[in-house]
Amino acid sequence: MKRRQPPITEAWRGITFTRRALVVGGAQAAVGVALGARMAYISIVDNDRYVLESESNRVNLTLVPPRRGWIVDRHGKALANNRVSLRIDIIPDRLHDKNAVLTQLRTLLRLDGDTMERIERDLNAASGFQPVAVKEDVSEADYASVLVRLPDLPGIAPARGFARNYPTGAAVGHLIGYVGAPNAEEYEKVKDPLYITPGFKIGKDGLEKYFEPMLKGKPGARRVEVTARGKVVRDLSTQPDVQGKTVHLTIDADLQEYAARRMGRESGAAIVIDCLTGDILAFIAMPSFDPNSFSDGISNSEYAWLRANDHQPLINKATRGLYPPGSTLKPMAALAAMQHGVDPGEKHTCIGGYRLGRRFFRCLGTHGTIDMQTAIEKSCNSYFYWLGHRLGYDAIAPTARLLGLGEEYKLAGSNQRYGTIPDSAWKMRKYGREWSASDSLNAIIGQGYVLANPLQLAVMAARIASGQTLYPRLINRQFEHHALPFTPEQFEIARGGMWRVVNGAGTAGRSRLPFDDIQMAGKTGTAQVRGLSGGNGKGGDWKYRDHGLFVGFAPYDNPRYAMSVVIEHGMGGSRAAAPVAKDIFTFLFDRDKAMAALEGFEAGWGGSIEERMNRDFAAWKAGAASDPAPGVPQ
Repeated sequence: MKRRQPPITEAWRGITFTRRALVVGGAQAAVGVALGARMAYISIVDNDRYVLESESNRVNLTLVPPRRGWIVDRHGKALANNRVSLRIDIIPDRLHDKNAVLTQLRTLLRLDGDTMERIERDLNAASGFQPVAVKEDVSEADYASVLVRLPDLPGIAPARGFARNYPTGAAVGHLIGYVGAPNAEEYEKVKDPLYITPGFKIGKDGLEKYFEPMLKGKPGARRVEVTARGKVVRDLSTQPDVQGKTVHLTIDADLQEYAARRMGRESGAAIVIDCLTGDILAFIAMPSFDPNSFSDGISNSEYAWLRANDHQPLINKATRGLYPPGSTLKPMAALAAMQHGVDPGEKHTCIGGYRLGRRFFRCLGTHGTIDMQTAIEKSCNSYFYWLGHRLGYDAIAPTARLLGLGEEYKLAGSNQRYGTIPDSAWKMRKYGREWSASDSLNAIIGQGYVLANPLQLAVMAARIASGQTLYPRLINRQFEHHALPFTPEQFEIARGGMWRVVNGAGTAGRSRLPFDDIQMAGKTGTAQVRGLSGGNGKGGDWKYRDHGLFVGFAPYDNPRYAMSVVIEHGMGGSRAAAPVAKDIFTFLFDRDKAMAALEGFEAGWGGSIEERMNRDFAAWKAGAASDPAPGVPQ
């Protein structure tokens, strides 16, 4: 039987409504409590977080790249310093109409296609407030043209900063190196936000890279109030950057510039060393690049031009160039021979060469009966062939190493190739063959397997001049110098022969110093490359000519400076290298006289280094050869 429902009364309805009201009211109260608790948490516990986020919408904090420390010479003259640089950046989060803004910038700043592609790539990779560089080192006029149009260019951020500056340009390219913007790999290593800040540069090569921790400095910061569209309202506060430390070198800036200019249109290297301390006074590798171009952001076309140049301006020939040293090693060979008991007064008759078995090793002339000192003066190959056959090169090689050949030096910032001073053990390791008598004849005159770089040749000259194991240095690093194991009489034979090379009837007689009271001693050398072409190395295409070398020191009676000069494909040391050494030595003793000669040379070469580089680059871009006369000696 179906059960009857009780009647719905007013009392029952009141009870039901009250219960529902309580449930709903409780739910509302719970929600209210939750909202209140959350508001309290936000207002009290999370207060700092939201204040910071709110502040970030109103205030923009940016890093200020630090000024790099200076690199100065021994007298405090700047080799690398900083200059004011105007730049234009883009803040991606504030760039509302990218196409319109970039179109205006391209017109205002005359940006080329390569630059526009680079900006597009950087914008696609960037995010937030990370600035993207548009153009650095903007002129005052272009900077002003952007400033007055800022209301129409949302997202554009003009800035004043500092750029690296090299006052003597290409003269210090391979010595100092250059700076550039950090790449992605470099950023990944350190995860430093400074590395993605426009305007910040790091050392990429040479001393700039070697001394990066000292030169970098500490960044500053700038807080500015901005509108919702990113327009700066006012500066709030600025924390200044801390400039990097100054690096002092042993280089003489004036000598460095002069020697680089004196190299003219030649390709090669020159090193000058102080015979008292081992200080490197000049470190030249030419042709070179202008490090200012890299600091400003080198263009693809300029970099392609440098790479296409057959004189290889991107290679540091002072420490990376390896050359057969030729006859510049004969004073060293004489010292080695005397150390092994050869009497320097013992004579050998030069008949125009030396016969070994069925082979005749030719000399540069027919010198007759000569002693050791005359053999150095005349650069007689026949005499030294005789010594090499008599002693074997295993007796000569240790002296070559003692005088600095084949050694890699602890030199700040340098990347060295240290060449070869061969002996019988070396040949067996390298080729699995026995050393031969003909190998000794070739090696003793600086040919065959023997290779050295210009720095090593300068050290050899400095050690012969000083009688000490001088160690080259670019900074004030202390090295122990010891007396070399030769007697004063043995040194006199070697040095006297070098004096006669220049001041007697030797091979460099035309390069005597223009002073009555100062004389230079030296030794010329020719490094043969004729095997490359089958010619005689004295003409034809530039790259098939023999190299010219010279090592020397001055003053002869009280050596203070030693030098090496290598002229690639210069066709002989007396023709190409010794005149350069003469003028560099002249500058050390009489700057006015040396500068007068240089000005005459540069007039014939077509102007200064910068003027010639600009003209050659323009010619290359126009499709002409980078060398105005490739087959003509310069």
